[in-house]
Amino acid sequence: MQSSLDALPAQDGTVSLAAPLVEVNRGSITESRHRGHIVAVDGTGKTIASLGSPDTVTYLRSSAKAFQAIPLVTSGAADRFGFSDQELALACASHSGEPIHVELASSMLRKIGLDSSALKCGIHEPFSAAATRKLREQGLPPNVFQNNCSGKHAGMLALARHLSAPTESYDHIDNPVQVLVRETVARFAACSIEDLAVGVDGCGVPVFGMPVRSIALMYARLVSRQDFDTATAAAGRRLVATMIAYPELIGGTVERLDTEIMRAARGRLISKVGAEGVYTVGVLPCEQWPSGLGLALKIEDGDDFRARPAVVIEALRQLNVLDGESLAAVSQFARFPVKNRRGDVVGEIKPAFKLEQSGK
Repeated sequence: MQSSLDALPAQDGTVSLAAPLVEVNRGSITESRHRGHIVAVDGTGKTIASLGSPDTVTYLRSSAKAFQAIPLVTSGAADRFGFSDQELALACASHSGEPIHVELASSMLRKIGLDSSALKCGIHEPFSAAATRKLREQGLPPNVFQNNCSGKHAGMLALARHLSAPTESYDHIDNPVQVLVRETVARFAACSIEDLAVGVDGCGVPVFGMPVRSIALMYARLVSRQDFDTATAAAGRRLVATMIAYPELIGGTVERLDTEIMRAARGRLISKVGAEGVYTVGVLPCEQWPSGLGLALKIEDGDDFRARPAVVIEALRQLNVLDGESLAAVSQFARFPVKNRRGDVVGEIKPAFKLEQSGK
């Protein structure tokens, strides 16, 4: 019988088996393993590579942010309130709560005539170690603008104002803001609204669940703009361009995987983290992938720190998306040392999988 650690429900309710992806080696033995699911599809929906059970259902989490920002652009709200490209990038971000992020989130609210009390994303310490250290040194609590989702929430508030929808309930599933978001997610996933699982994200807004394969398709279609009306295609193009132009706003100025992968790729892809071991990449149309490429993965145990970075870097290497200088630029995330309490290196955390590639 399979352990519950090896199985999650697939879309049809059957058991799906996760593949071993990362080994934690100490001395001569493998002490632990992280398992999960990976799939890459092109813009037409063709599966290019996979491992595990890509039909396993999981939540998008913060990998949804670019799609949650699409209605902000297509509705005209972004232009009405004069949002800059940097502010649009922040609407797609899981940012580190650095001063540059705080100022942009504050600016977005000023432009729509609201203050921080309107934000319903909650408060947590900044992801930035430097920003958190400064707060502690000054004896100050974190503020709502330092929440990694403050840009997304500011964008949703702008959309609510533009639609004359209640701003006090912009986070509710039946608010016109979330209705548009849900419709947008379903369109990019090429499924019906009824097929989306619905939960509540860490920041309080609705979050949508679907097969890992559908998540990859969403990213392939976002970068390739397959089968969309002019306004939606233009909005996707605009948001993708802002993410590529300002990678430090999507993550942070230092030590953020999203940021470093986009910097390394030099305009060839967008990269977005999601909580609980989710990660997504959209490779723009190119000679190798004329209709673009979407990559999605889910670490089954939800590890965000030692397994997920190693898996995404190795998957991009095997797909020839990262190589040479671009691969070297993110080598710090590719594998990690295991250290004892004295700081001695006694082992290694490394990827241990080979994608099953179906070819083009």
